[in-house]
Formats: sequence, C-alpha cells, structure tokens
Amino acid sequence: MLSMLAAPAAFARELKVLVMGDSLSAAYGLRPEQGWVALADAKSANYAFHNASVSGETTAGGRSRFAAELQRAKPDIVIIELGANDGLRGLPLKQMGSNLGWMIGASKAAGARVLLVGLQLPPNFGTYATDFQRSYVLISQRLGTGLIPHFLAPLGIERKWFQGDNLHPVADAQPLLAMQVLKALDTLPASAR
Repeated sequence: MLSMLAAPAAFARELKVLVMGDSLSAAYGLRPEQGWVALADAKSANYAFHNASVSGETTAGGRSRFAAELQRAKPDIVIIELGANDGLRGLPLKQMGSNLGWMIGASKAAGARVLLVGLQLPPNFGTYATDFQRSYVLISQRLGTGLIPHFLAPLGIERKWFQGDNLHPVADAQPLLAMQVLKALDTLPASAR
C-alpha cells in the first residue's frame, strides 16, 4: 500500500522537455553545467531536460534538425528559443515565422505542449526590432502556445549580467533565466497542445 502511495512522486520527473535554442540556451562562453538548461534540470523535480541547442542556430537550422530531435527526445513539452540569429542577420520575419510555426505544428502533432521564448533585438534595428519582438506574441496567440515574451527581461540592461560581447549572459545570470523558464512551464496551459 505504501508503495502505491509513493507512486505519484516517482512519476513526477516524467515530463520530458526538449529545448531547441541557440547560444542563449547552449551555455555559450560557459561550462555546460552553468547554463540555464542544466540548472533548471538540476533544480526541478518535475521536468527532465534534453538540450538540443546549438550556438549560432537560426530558425531554419532548428527546423532542419527538429524532426530528428523530436524522435530522439519524445518530449511532453518543447521549448523553442530561436530567432535571435535570424534577427541579427536581418532575415525576413515571414521566413522566421514560417519556421517557428512549422516547429510548433510538428510539436503538437507529436502530442507535445509548446513554450515559445521571445527575444529582443537592440533598438538600433528600428522598426524591424519592434516587429521582431511582436512576432513572437502574434505567433503564440495564433498557434496557442505558452509564451515568455522577452527571455532576457529578468536581467534588464545591467552590464554585470552580460559577457564581454554584451549579448550573452554570464554564469551568475543563468539561475534567473532558469527560474523564469520553470515558472513558465509550471503555468503552461493544457490548451497549449
């Protein structure tokens, strides 16, 4: 009887999370265990993370690898943190949206919920930067995903949180990102299927 009562706790770690991201999720400039994905995996009793992030990845690159990663991880939840490299290269937002939409559709077809992670470009990108950030909100609303509107928002613009390139967060910033993602996962609606 006691073993039956303990069973729910044993299954609590069964939610598998696939992270498809770029350098922000691939622990660029850090040891892998210092990145937010590894920290979230270590901290959480509810989620087991499979990190398929690649530094420099675009949405097109993520899309090309996506089916194989879905097959490998068989996730319950997919986190898509891609697009920054599309934006920094000034690639068409329609192309980025198409790639993100395809990955969201493939995730749902595989029975996984989706958390879309929005990113922001420097203000010197002008209206492109505004349209870029808004595209994540529109995609999430249209396709029914969970959303983190701006991934680096917990860090603000404080220089201490960033590496020398002023783009990639330092090790001390990673726990803030991990906490943000875990909170978003805990509130991910069932309707984001």
